[in-house]
Amino acid sequence: MLHSPLSARLGLLHRRLLTLSPSSPSLLTCTRGFSATTRRSEILDVSALPRRIRPKYRERPTSSLLSLQWPEPPRNVLIIPKFHAPQVTLSAVSFAKHVRQEYPTVNIIFERRVAAQVHESLSFPVYAGDASSLHEKIDLVATLGGDGTILRAASLFSLRSSVPPILSFSMGSLGFLGEWKFDEYKRAWRQVYMSGSRVAVTDLQDPHTQAAVNTSPEEDEDSHLSHAWSHVRGKSLGLTRSSKILLRHRLKVGVYDADGVNINNQLMPTSTAEPQQLLPPTPPALRTPDKPGEPMRNAFHAINELVIHRGPNPHLAIIDVYINGRFLTEAVADGILVSTPTGSTAYSLSAGGSIMHPLVKTLLITPICARSLSFRPLGLPLDSKVVLKLSDKNRGRELEVSIDGKRKSGVTIGMEIRVEGEMVGRTPDGSWGGGVPCVIRSPTNGSSTEDDDGWVGGLNGLLKFNYPFGEA
Repeated sequence: MLHSPLSARLGLLHRRLLTLSPSSPSLLTCTRGFSATTRRSEILDVSALPRRIRPKYRERPTSSLLSLQWPEPPRNVLIIPKFHAPQVTLSAVSFAKHVRQEYPTVNIIFERRVAAQVHESLSFPVYAGDASSLHEKIDLVATLGGDGTILRAASLFSLRSSVPPILSFSMGSLGFLGEWKFDEYKRAWRQVYMSGSRVAVTDLQDPHTQAAVNTSPEEDEDSHLSHAWSHVRGKSLGLTRSSKILLRHRLKVGVYDADGVNINNQLMPTSTAEPQQLLPPTPPALRTPDKPGEPMRNAFHAINELVIHRGPNPHLAIIDVYINGRFLTEAVADGILVSTPTGSTAYSLSAGGSIMHPLVKTLLITPICARSLSFRPLGLPLDSKVVLKLSDKNRGRELEVSIDGKRKSGVTIGMEIRVEGEMVGRTPDGSWGGGVPCVIRSPTNGSSTEDDDGWVGGLNGLLKFNYPFGEA
């Protein structure tokens, strides 16, 4: 039988491969590309992660702030860097590398657009998911940016009554809400991760953490090494040291059409929605008017404020204001704000509203450029129910509605906005619920009784409160 030249060459190649030993360098070179190792810099879906660990918050005997108590070490941390800031993104990568290297059981999560930017810079898989899938997975949120980044983090849970603790690093233009400087990220992370761990203080080795702890092993007799944290090397805080938590109040907001039907599920989900875009009709099966006094359904939560504004229209907005079912006034202004104490240093402050401490349980109503000079800002109890109804004097014009600068939509005559405060208080298990839990930086002097150290410092250093004229 005659063989073709091609067959002869293939036979020769086959015989040469058979003569090669398994340790032959040439064979290793040929097979190196056929590795079964999974590519490490990949993006996985957040649905594969374990369910969220919910911490408890305990009262502190010498403080009006709460104490963070993890039942077991947090496993899933969401890192949210400021958008369009390359240096902040690099810092987020450094933070993620540190957490993963020192705490290998922690899973790192990013928003999808951020994960696509940074995953190739990391030697381990990262996770990403949509906002609707995060609330059951995230144990802790770390933000790197300014106040807007913190609002972005809180908005991911705006439809939920429970928000994970937020550890914020001030890397923005103002950073009034940011508690930590980024160069403190190792100490800050260690403090919040170990909070409530009951690991003995004798494990302290790091100078920064040692400076934050004022107890001795003798004073901490009840502390013991928790098996859940036994894999963590070195430093800890001890039983009597834990992260301070400020539960920031939120607003509960409902948008209702002229028939009294809650249409929150139709609001635009992002700040990119056109202000003048009309809302789609509600399906007939869902058109059930809410009765007065009923709990608000599908409430949006706002950590800063709700705004109704005339937008690009040249005429002033006309809004009827009701408090607890009683007519208060007809507001004629560019718009009106209902804000939280946290939001009192944001848009409300620019509109002439009062500054409120975040621990004060109150709602603020602030007019925006009111026609009447006697329309002054009001402070109401947190459980007040405020209704803002568009008057028919608006002549058919739409007004803008904004919740924490997002979910913009147009509202017309007869529609109304219902606002009430989210109650923060004890839960049946003895912990605390409601609000946005923010990790507060410990005072630099080590005092355990200074609750508002950062808040007072922000008023003086950032807002220049009562700053004298003529001084540099």
